[in-house]
Amino acid sequence: FLEAFESLLRFAENRTSSLFETAYRPMAKEAAEPVKELFTDISLYILGAETTVESAVLRFFDSLFPLVYSRLINPGITDLSEDYTECLRLTRQDINPFGRYSKNMVTELSKSLWASRMLSQALNLGIEVINTTEHAALTKECSRALVKMQYCPHCQGLTLIRPCVGYCLNVMRGCLASVSELDAQWREFISMLEYLTNEMVASHDLEMALSGIWSSINEAILHAQLNGPQLSATVDKVCGQPKQQEGNLSSASIVPVKEVAETQTFMMAHTGLNNKRREFINYMKRSRTFYASIAERLCDGDLVMRDSSTCWNGEDVV
Repeated sequence: FLEAFESLLRFAENRTSSLFETAYRPMAKEAAEPVKELFTDISLYILGAETTVESAVLRFFDSLFPLVYSRLINPGITDLSEDYTECLRLTRQDINPFGRYSKNMVTELSKSLWASRMLSQALNLGIEVINTTEHAALTKECSRALVKMQYCPHCQGLTLIRPCVGYCLNVMRGCLASVSELDAQWREFISMLEYLTNEMVASHDLEMALSGIWSSINEAILHAQLNGPQLSATVDKVCGQPKQQEGNLSSASIVPVKEVAETQTFMMAHTGLNNKRREFINYMKRSRTFYASIAERLCDGDLVMRDSSTCWNGEDVV
């Protein structure tokens, strides 16, 4: 699942980068780093880092505004000092140049990334539980009971006689009492996984949210360009007027961007991940009774005598 998450993130990141390279070439090179930081933050959030989707998205738009302002709205600016850039970053929070699109992006991503983050943490928890119980320590009483069950018949020369099923179950249930206590929590864990996977294909669809990032950014930039004169007037009051190159004061032309051609590829990846999720949760649901029935699993097969009237009951052959 983590590999699938990373693959989708890289796909969405490449798609967003191509938006700048095709539609906003004057700022494409400088926008590369903010785009990279945005998707790194998203990846870290899914993996459980102490960060928020809102801070990642708003930090991206803080970095984007100076580029949009100086390369698209006022392409004649020649002196973009650190102080002026920082002023533009801070002003972005007050004048909201990207309209509702930045907040919409926060809302959409927060819902879908939350479910992915929870699923990632839940899977890690499941791995931890399984790894821990795989090496459950045996008590002295359990070890004695296992030896008695397996080898006491040998003292009577009965080397081919295997334990009776009921006797095996009693011994194994005693040995695995502490492990079987996980049954209720394990069932609850499977139910939680089922809930999360259902959420991820409903209102918290990760793939659709990631595929929409480039479109949200494009709409945000177009909104800022359309409101360029008002933004320039406000910025001039707050940050002052930067140096301008003579004869190049017109804003860059607005370039509408159509849906990129990789949509079909992205949808195939989306369908593939949905199928994997569905197969995975069906597999996990079959293990719902794993810790409750672990003794039965161990007492099935070659360990015990089945379909026979002769077996060892701990005291004698019956």
